[in-house]
Amino acid sequence: MAKQYDVLFRLLLLGDSGVGKTCMLRRFTEGEFDPSHISTIGVDFKMKTIEIDGTKVRVQIWDTAGQERYQTITKQYYRRAEGIVFVYDITNEPSFQNIVKWASDVDELAPDEVQTILVGNKADEEMRRQVTKDQGYRLAENYGMEFFEVSASTSRNICESFIRVTELVLQAHKRDIDSLLGSLDDYLDKVALDKEKGGQDDVAQRTCTC
Repeated sequence: MAKQYDVLFRLLLLGDSGVGKTCMLRRFTEGEFDPSHISTIGVDFKMKTIEIDGTKVRVQIWDTAGQERYQTITKQYYRRAEGIVFVYDITNEPSFQNIVKWASDVDELAPDEVQTILVGNKADEEMRRQVTKDQGYRLAENYGMEFFEVSASTSRNICESFIRVTELVLQAHKRDIDSLLGSLDDYLDKVALDKEKGGQDDVAQRTCTC
């Protein structure tokens, strides 16, 4: 059976309980929205294949529980993540303030090359907004991240945010490959040069002994 994708990446959703991580994930992978779901227990995941610049990317998206009692479990997944989506609820300021804590955990536990974006969910609930869009942009800028306001309810920017973090991971992945190939080329060039010099030395030595 032919392989259905070219590369597989692991993405991680991080944020406080109730910010809408599971709703975002279901909207992206299944096109559905269910506001009455129960909180995630531990870790769950879903898969989706998307095509970026001719490359079929299979994303395995891990949905983590935001409650403190599950932190020991969820932190085990940080080291395996290639992309992380930090999520807060624009109607819940503490969830925004806690992004600093989540980002600190990622700095400590995730790979250095992990790609991150910041997402403010529930953008459809403008009347209940507690966090301005400018605040979101400034926080994202402080961490060198791109920023999206999304709505799992209306589907606004859901696909765009997931696709963007996947693009960033793919770009980083290609840079690593190019760097590896570049190092290999340099090594082969050096070997060839050393051989060439060695051959010249042999000729010189033979000339001297004649």
